[in-house]
Amino acid sequence: MNSIRALIVDDSSVMRKIVERSLRQAGIELSEVIEAGNGSEALTVLQERQVDIILCDINMPVMDGLEFVKSLSGVKNAKDVPVIMITTEGGQGKVMEAVQLGANGYVRKPFTAEQIKEKLTGLV
Repeated sequence: MNSIRALIVDDSSVMRKIVERSLRQAGIELSEVIEAGNGSEALTVLQERQVDIILCDINMPVMDGLEFVKSLSGVKNAKDVPVIMITTEGGQGKVMEAVQLGANGYVRKPFTAEQIKEKLTGLV
C-alpha cells in the first residue's frame, strides 16, 4: 500500500485525532492528514488539494456528511476518491442514504483500527 493523503472531516478535533491514530494503528502509511471541521471546510480543501481517501462524520454543523457527499459530484479533486462515513447513528437510514449518495462504506463509533483497515482494504 502506498503512502496516502487522508482528509478527515469531523466537527470534533478529538475525533479527528482518533481517526488519524486508528489509520496509523491499522498500518496505513499516511503522507499527509488534512482536517476539516465540517463539510463546507472539506469542500474548500478539495478545491485546492488532491486526497486519496476521505473519512467523514455524518452529524456536523454548517454542512453535515450527507450534504458533503452529495456535493462531491461537482468537485474535480474528489473524482474517484473513496469516502468512508463515520457515524454514531444507530439506525440504518442516514448510513444507507450516504451510501446511495456515493459513500463507499461506513464505520460506527466507537470503532477499532482493525475495522478501519477492513473498510479501507481495496480502496486505497
